[in-house]
Amino acid sequence: MLPLIGRRLGMMLLIMLVSSFILYLLFEFDKDRVVIQAIGPYTSAEQRQAWLEQNGYNEPFLERYVAWVGRALTGDFGTSIQFNRPVVEIILPSLLNTAILALWVFSLTVLISLTLGVLSGIAEGSVMDRSISFISVLTTSVPEFASATFLLAIFVFWLGWLPGTSSGPGSLFRKELILPVAVLVIFNFGYYTRMMRASMAEVMNSQYVRTAVLKGMPFRRVVMKHALRNALIAPFTVMVLQINYLLSGVIVTEVIFAYDGFGRRLYEAAQFNDVFIVEACTMTAVALAVTTQFISEIGYMFLNPRIRLT
Repeated sequence: MLPLIGRRLGMMLLIMLVSSFILYLLFEFDKDRVVIQAIGPYTSAEQRQAWLEQNGYNEPFLERYVAWVGRALTGDFGTSIQFNRPVVEIILPSLLNTAILALWVFSLTVLISLTLGVLSGIAEGSVMDRSISFISVLTTSVPEFASATFLLAIFVFWLGWLPGTSSGPGSLFRKELILPVAVLVIFNFGYYTRMMRASMAEVMNSQYVRTAVLKGMPFRRVVMKHALRNALIAPFTVMVLQINYLLSGVIVTEVIFAYDGFGRRLYEAAQFNDVFIVEACTMTAVALAVTTQFISEIGYMFLNPRIRLT
């Protein structure tokens, strides 16, 4: 098992290294464009040359890349063009806010989708199964911006129960989180419910489950002790990979609700051409993607020891 984990860790590092090189090549190969974005297009040639010399851009490209990687490993992604502050000071609070949002969304999505998926899978073909399937398909078909607009119209403009923006400081318990969390849960739970339902229905039709039922074992025990673990194998992998989406793919929701999170910060940096924040956000997203992939593969192996990673 240890050699398998070692190979996976090596693959993670290789992916991050290749991604960082492509990123640096795209954004910083043309140093003249970088200096214009950093200090403005109306500066003199002498000012630009002074900035390039001060920041090491007159060195060969590969030397600049290696130095950039070294600084990035220590959390130094330079100074934000938009805010004139270290990038890490801008990114960390936004990342924490999105982590709070992701924690709520992930917890509620897993709870709802597992519960509904199991209920639907053990009663395949019933009215309950069809009702859950219909709701799952319906909610998954509605994009985030549409459900966000719908919830805003009801709970903010009509009833006046909830605030329409969530730009305050991060906290686990505040009502400003309700609408963003609701939008993301509504959009995500249906897909995982359908996956859990299909997996559970397949396991319930297997020979060992039928044998256990015929031998008189209590149905609840059959479901919880024997069927559920095997049914979790496929959904577990996808649910863990959802963490990456929740931290870097919720741009639409964060922008609509003015939520000061990671996705909104990346969106605003791209609009402002803040190269250094975009680089930091991209590398953070890549690191998170390979980490969640690694966790899902290791967890997949633990859930099903017959599977060996290659």
